[in-house]
Amino acid sequence: MTQGRTLALAGAAAAAGLALATFQAAQAAERARPAPGRFITVGGIRLHYLDRGAGGPPVVLLHGNGSMVEDWISSGLVERLSRSRRVVAFDRPGFGRSERPRLGLWTPEAQAALLAEAMARLGLERATVVGHSFGTQVALALALRAPRLVGGLVLAGGYYYPTARLDVPIFSPPAIPVVGDAIRYTIAPFVGRLIAGPVIRRLFDPLPVPARFAEEFPVPLTLRPWQIRAEAEDTAHMIPAAMRLSARLGELRVPVAVVAGEEDRIVTTARQSARLHRDLPGSRLRVVPGAGHMVHHAAPELVADEVEGLLHRAAEAAPRREPVAAL
Repeated sequence: MTQGRTLALAGAAAAAGLALATFQAAQAAERARPAPGRFITVGGIRLHYLDRGAGGPPVVLLHGNGSMVEDWISSGLVERLSRSRRVVAFDRPGFGRSERPRLGLWTPEAQAALLAEAMARLGLERATVVGHSFGTQVALALALRAPRLVGGLVLAGGYYYPTARLDVPIFSPPAIPVVGDAIRYTIAPFVGRLIAGPVIRRLFDPLPVPARFAEEFPVPLTLRPWQIRAEAEDTAHMIPAAMRLSARLGELRVPVAVVAGEEDRIVTTARQSARLHRDLPGSRLRVVPGAGHMVHHAAPELVADEVEGLLHRAAEAAPRREPVAAL
């Protein structure tokens, strides 16, 4: 046996051992943080969702890339909104405890189709859909696909128009078949642990990371190979999805509120949220001074106010029936 072959076999054995350790660590992370919500199977895919409060119209929360329902919980928004409304927060496919099959392209439109079926099954009609970051693309796709289910949109820190982004070539490779599998089960979780702190700080920058988020958000769940695949796929889909969805903005028929942090370091508010507001006549724009990308943590009361405001606007815009005169 040549030295080269020996080294190759040793490398393969080391990679297999690392992959097994990664898989075991992912399972341990799931055992350590039981699912806070319930499950529904739609189209053979198991989705996790949080269902709190009562009243209507309901509110649906869609998180950003790399996140899960605990983001909404730790922001305080679930608690605030569920005092007077039914609030349902989904783990989007592949995130948190929701499944994402390997086959198929999980574009925002594909995710919206799955979530629309889940919403219909759960009786969520005329819902105010709140999306954050990549979740805004899914929210837009949902409103375009199933207008009967969506009564209004609150879009926070979203990416709506295609721009050159350095994060796309950096974070997309784990989505590549075969090569991506090797990355996700070996080096990606290790690198993820190293950069998790700086990435989270950048999300909140210039504000500090809230103590509640640091305590309640399960970072180890974001390092599981299957969630890394979902994160990479969402990153790869982001720019082409923005191209498709921005071309259809004129088809929207629901009231829209746009919320953004003035100091967002992830997406430029002037190029994204402010432009969306200009392109959507009748929309409302709220820019939060001193806030970064995680604007729903910086100003949860403002986001909640926009939800209530949309409900009033939708009610005022609804056609009124004339009373029937008594005969």
